[in-house]
Amino acid sequence: MLDLGLAGRLSHFSVDLDRLSACADEVIATTRESYPDLDIPFHARWRHFAAGGFDRWGTLMQAEPFGDDGLKMGRAAYDLAIVSVLLDAGAGADWAYEEGRTGETYARSEGLAVASFDMFIGGAFSSDPADPFRADAAALAALTADELAAGFQVGPGNPLVGLEGRAALLNRLGQAVSNDPDTFGRGDLPRPGGLFDVLAGEAVDGTVPAPRILDALLTHLGPIWPGRLTVDGVDLGDTWRHPMGPGEGQTAGLVPFHKLSQWLAYSLIEPLEWVGLTVTDVDGLTGLPEYRNGGLFLDTGVLRLKDEADAGRPHEVGSPLVVEWRALTVALLDRLAEVVRARLGLDAAALPLAKVLEGGTWATGRRLARARRPGGAPPLQVISDGTVF
Repeated sequence: MLDLGLAGRLSHFSVDLDRLSACADEVIATTRESYPDLDIPFHARWRHFAAGGFDRWGTLMQAEPFGDDGLKMGRAAYDLAIVSVLLDAGAGADWAYEEGRTGETYARSEGLAVASFDMFIGGAFSSDPADPFRADAAALAALTADELAAGFQVGPGNPLVGLEGRAALLNRLGQAVSNDPDTFGRGDLPRPGGLFDVLAGEAVDGTVPAPRILDALLTHLGPIWPGRLTVDGVDLGDTWRHPMGPGEGQTAGLVPFHKLSQWLAYSLIEPLEWVGLTVTDVDGLTGLPEYRNGGLFLDTGVLRLKDEADAGRPHEVGSPLVVEWRALTVALLDRLAEVVRARLGLDAAALPLAKVLEGGTWATGRRLARARRPGGAPPLQVISDGTVF
């Protein structure tokens, strides 16, 4: 898709690689402000759990709810991360969450993270009142949109985009976990965190390759995605067709993204490392095709709409325009990472893409959006059901 864009053959976007240098300048400025020592963590859900400078997960760990049982901690961390990331599609510009413990109010991804963390520690995703710090199949399958709305403080004056879709996604997560006991655990309370045992158990010489995390997610959680495109009975999830996409036959035109699955894969790295394992080949995952990274390229002029009127109208997530935008974003993130590393004097081992994103592209996309549009809205409006964008 990037080659098509550079050749001027895409219908909706033109690409100006000469603007990539200025884009890198913006990203580096953000990175140096946030991480002046360039000690950058991975782009993962755990950063949002520390919104406002409050280390919520760390505080929970200080209470030692799992004792010194690393496997129990790892399962709980996976339960929390999986549920929270699946709730992390765009919240919309009009929703916010007020945290009772701190009195702080958070919106967008931080708000979704803090709200889901509060539901987690409150036992909302557990069927066992004696063991609240977990998620399990029964509780997830039974969760209602009204319960999710209550947990997320949704009301007439505080609407959350895609609420019903989010609740349905967690319901399907519960069903998928229940239907796969070999992966998620047998007994009365199988849980998403069973995936931690699977990946930890596969470690070779103490290492787990990051693409294996994504592979496990796509294999074992594939059934949770709402019905869209299928091939041979397999739901493809966050995969869409474009008239100029590659492939033949059933796969003609398919462009896979798996944004939430990859965001989740990034977020499942650290719990493995907390128990002493090493996650390798982090750059085996792609950049995330979401509106902050994509907005970064539009707001810095690397991408331009061929029809400026497209900026003023909403677009379906599966439309050719949005597929082009997201595909170009993934490809350009790799190009941008090379420039950022060169400017900072770091190689890919020291600054993998996951750290460029955190440093980074996502925060710069948000910063530029806030400077250009009321409420920090993205430069394009995408119609979402709460399970993709």
